[in-house]
Amino acid sequence: MSHFGRRQFVQLAGTATAAGVLGSCGRRDSQWRFLTAREGRTLEALCEQIVPADQTPGAAWAGVVNYIDRQLMGPFRKQRQAYRSGLAALDQAAQQFGGKPFAALEPARQTALLAGGHLSNVEGEGRRFFSMVIAHTMQGYYGDPRHGGNREAASWRMLGVPVIPIRGRAR
Repeated sequence: MSHFGRRQFVQLAGTATAAGVLGSCGRRDSQWRFLTAREGRTLEALCEQIVPADQTPGAAWAGVVNYIDRQLMGPFRKQRQAYRSGLAALDQAAQQFGGKPFAALEPARQTALLAGGHLSNVEGEGRRFFSMVIAHTMQGYYGDPRHGGNREAASWRMLGVPVIPIRGRAR
């Protein structure tokens, strides 16, 4: 049985840590835990179409994509593939419709794409996908801020719901 000396252990631990840090830094260019940067932009634009900003912040500002991304790493784990394929299909339809990815289209063109029946390659499974995104957007917008959405309790303030203080957390 071989024994590691303290010096060998520290060298091995340092090498493993450096490899882990370097490997994760170059992994991908996304601020999200599950979503790629492109998927995050597409989902943010889609969520903003569902809850647009007016006198109150919309879904993008309220952090709905952050909520969905965090949940895709846990409770929504089974919907991961649906998000991957649904967002890709939406970008593909936007490319055919307007020559740009969905997030790059002007908001009026995004609305026209969603409402105009131009999503032939998203139909069938697409209806289920959009229903799921709408439900998740509502949860992220109106839910408890501690789950990653509803930044600064924006929707609660809009509705006049008192903001519940969270003990042990400095604001």
